[in-house]
Amino acid sequence: MQNIPVIKMGIISVSRNCFPISLSEMRRGNVVKAYGADLYECPICVETELDAQKAVEDVKAAGVNALCVFLGNFGPETPETMIADMFDGPIMYTSAAEGDGDLMNGRGDAYCGMLNASYNLGLRGKRVYIPEYPCGTAEEVAQQIKEFVPIATALVGLKGLKIFAFGPRPNDFLACNAPIKALYDLGVAVEEHSELDLLVAFNQHKYDPRIPAKVEEMGAELGAENPYAGVLPRLAQYELTLEDWMKDNLGCSKYAAFANKCWPAFQTEFGFVPCYVNSRFTGRGIPISCEVDIYGALSEYIGLCVSNAPVTLLDINNSVPAQLYDEKIKGKSPYRLNETFMGFHCGNTCSSLLCNPHMGYQLIMKRSLEPDGEPDITRGTMEGDIKAGDITFFRLQTTASTQLRAYVAQGEVLDVPTGSFGSIGVFAIPEMNRFYRHVLIEKQYPHHGAVTFGHHGKALFEVFKYLGVTDIAYNQPKSLPYPTENPFA
Repeated sequence: MQNIPVIKMGIISVSRNCFPISLSEMRRGNVVKAYGADLYECPICVETELDAQKAVEDVKAAGVNALCVFLGNFGPETPETMIADMFDGPIMYTSAAEGDGDLMNGRGDAYCGMLNASYNLGLRGKRVYIPEYPCGTAEEVAQQIKEFVPIATALVGLKGLKIFAFGPRPNDFLACNAPIKALYDLGVAVEEHSELDLLVAFNQHKYDPRIPAKVEEMGAELGAENPYAGVLPRLAQYELTLEDWMKDNLGCSKYAAFANKCWPAFQTEFGFVPCYVNSRFTGRGIPISCEVDIYGALSEYIGLCVSNAPVTLLDINNSVPAQLYDEKIKGKSPYRLNETFMGFHCGNTCSSLLCNPHMGYQLIMKRSLEPDGEPDITRGTMEGDIKAGDITFFRLQTTASTQLRAYVAQGEVLDVPTGSFGSIGVFAIPEMNRFYRHVLIEKQYPHHGAVTFGHHGKALFEVFKYLGVTDIAYNQPKSLPYPTENPFA
């Protein structure tokens, strides 16, 4: 299943009628040439309101679902911003730098025109993407458009996303609970069900003829040495249940994510823990968040769109022991002890992101459910240390009063064995101790964070801005105190 949008970018150039239209057309062509074959060039250069209408009709007919409005010269304030009214998709505005002609007849003044464009967009109440420096050569503008593509992917994806939730949250575990109204404001569909509905669907798949093939597929991934292969038929039955649920209930939506109950009754009634199945779905680009964390699933999906690669959801879990830090990190990495922590979940991270991935059992649950025997109903985790490399830790969340807020922090997973269980890694984020206190605690974020593998903070920040999130926190450098940070501490 293609679970994120395929973006077809288009470019419309605009021209103020007291400037040569040929200048804007030439500059548009240069941008398209610099970009490559995947950018649709609208042949209509917009000077009038009717031009704007025709240009938008043209790009729509060409299948364009994300758009760049390019000021090849000063640009016509009203027609160029009407495009944002007419085009139903992510849209960016940028402009041409001088330098490809003389400064008499070849000057375009688009640097000036961007100011008026932004003012008129404000009058229309339109939210668009504007690059950090929206004035450039053909090559620079082409690069700006390429940087917009992952942002547009997330924005288009959210409009077509349905989150299936099987809950409610476990008792006395309210941390990830949040009102879902903000999801409707974003255009995201939510379909909530009882875990009993999931159990009924699971039981209906008991004799599904596809189970043996699914077991074989899982066995090939886990290898012949898997000590818990006996649980695979149950896991295969569950995976087929979720696949069919998504296929049969997607409705008018195009893309899916899940936020599923996974304890405490899940083990006794289903007979396994669902972590391994969750990891397989997420590895295929269909995020499944743990513990009915709807905004965690939303965050994972945004990260998937931005990175076009598997993501995960982890607890910001435990501190790194000083002894482990002294032996494995100090002097080898530039981080202080309190800039490190362990990110963990029971076993939901896909095998491609783990060192020595293997099936295990949920140790914490076994202590209470199967304290004296071999693991049975607690089998089904995907375990291993998370591979070292760059990461971005982030979350989009709503407050109790449905105010959207977000955080983004870039860092890395260190190449340090954890000596622990689950899907787990030693994470390092610059100034994590201050970020932990003055963002995560101060702003009352839950313990779940989404993780992309790579530094995607720039695109994520722009996605949240485009969505209208005004409170976007990040790990500020020491030279920039947080509003609540005690200057005398």
